[in-house]
Amino acid sequence: MKRISVLLLLCLLASFVVAQEPQGKPALEAMVETERAFAKMSADQGTRPAFVAFIADDGVIFRPNAVPGKQWFKEHPLPPANSEKRPLLSWFPAVAGMARFGDMGYTTGPWEFRSDLHDDKAVAWGTFLTVWKKQPDGQWRFAIDLGISNPQPTEASAPWSLPKDYKAPNFKQGQWTINAAALRTRDEEFSRASATVGARKAFPDFAAADVRVYREGSFPVLGQAAGVAALPERANVWTWTPTFSDVSNSDDLGYTYGTYKITTGENVVESGNYLRIWRKDGGKWKVLVDLTNPVPPPKKD
Repeated sequence: MKRISVLLLLCLLASFVVAQEPQGKPALEAMVETERAFAKMSADQGTRPAFVAFIADDGVIFRPNAVPGKQWFKEHPLPPANSEKRPLLSWFPAVAGMARFGDMGYTTGPWEFRSDLHDDKAVAWGTFLTVWKKQPDGQWRFAIDLGISNPQPTEASAPWSLPKDYKAPNFKQGQWTINAAALRTRDEEFSRASATVGARKAFPDFAAADVRVYREGSFPVLGQAAGVAALPERANVWTWTPTFSDVSNSDDLGYTYGTYKITTGENVVESGNYLRIWRKDGGKWKVLVDLTNPVPPPKKD
């Protein structure tokens, strides 16, 4: 998710206003404008009401593992607000992608957190990754949102803008056979290859040339070579179990999420959640964005 602790989320206000999708715009631009409306609502009214307003009915959040978002918010009402101080989580999209059918896309970019909205300086920074799906009523709502923390950036990212020569694809539903199970199988094959030959050796066969790799505590990296260097070394075995997969109606963009672990011998050195964006290149599913978010082990009594 856009990185903020559960305790901080529970300290935010709980009213919301649903923003409408811009009309007459390419799906990619409309989705990004929805992301910006999401961020604006977080700044104006608080992060909790923004999440409630923009999550899909079947959307997923992490507490710390994946749970149905709408249900979690209902079962965990906010405590009385502290009028003297309100935390501020802010973000903006820097990169965005869209399926050819215009029904599924993703956004990613930097976030920062202030203990109070009046503070001049942020106290935490990171990068978010969000999957968006177009709803039956035409609005965009997020299906899943996860992120990492990273050091304070030395240079600001440029906000996303629609390329001047952008042409929305004219793609009709029904031209492809949609098979989310095939994407999940591909993710499982990647895990088995990682366990057999090592993550760094397996990665190039499953990753797109322009893959982005997000790891907790580090800045995101771009490209296969940099991505390989960010993965566990051969002494550590990295495996995962997908929980869910979904693909666009044009069968060219999809995502998987689940749980992962990194082991050395019989010892688990890290475990947590992962989220991957996949793109079909040359008829094969390739990882476009790979994000892992570790979950601290439970405290011992």
